[in-house]
Amino acid sequence: MARPVDLEKRADLGRRALDALQQLGLEASMTQLADAVGVKRPTLLYHFPSRSAIVEAALTELLTEQAIFVMAQMDRHPHPVDALFVQILAVHAFQAGREPRVMFLTQAIAAGGDERTERIIQIGNQAMEARRQLMGRRCRDAIAAGEMVECDVGSLIRVVRGFIDGLVVQRVMTGCDLAPIHDFIWERVLGPLKLPPGAPRPTL
Repeated sequence: MARPVDLEKRADLGRRALDALQQLGLEASMTQLADAVGVKRPTLLYHFPSRSAIVEAALTELLTEQAIFVMAQMDRHPHPVDALFVQILAVHAFQAGREPRVMFLTQAIAAGGDERTERIIQIGNQAMEARRQLMGRRCRDAIAAGEMVECDVGSLIRVVRGFIDGLVVQRVMTGCDLAPIHDFIWERVLGPLKLPPGAPRPTL
């Protein structure tokens, strides 16, 4: 009979293993990673049979924490335009200081090239899918109620996701200040969709 897994111990080991992988590089062997975190190779393999498994666990944990934070912020705003804008602010606030980890996970996913990599990509895509569908319904309801300018809601949701992901990359690559970009997004893209016109910008 297999021994039960201590989930907190596994989570801690996964964080330390990812730190080691980030330091040693994506070509590090499981033996090197085990040595780096101070456990025997069979112990590491029991919890994480591959480097991809370490990346999957780290990404799942990161996206879960992010989703909890972001959804709590969005739920404070009943108007869907406000909620979409706050989604952008909240993701960028959550990831501030975590960008190197996010970029490393992205590189690790791209380098995987196996079935587990597809699973990792699915985790990323599914993390907020239910929320995106909910926001789509809220936008359509607001349009029908005359509280939002008529628009292609599906494209709007994708544009918001593009702002979220693309600006994370830009902040890593260029160190740019996102505050004036957020101002521009509200003033020129999202704010004009809210009725009546001239509504104040929402905040976290």
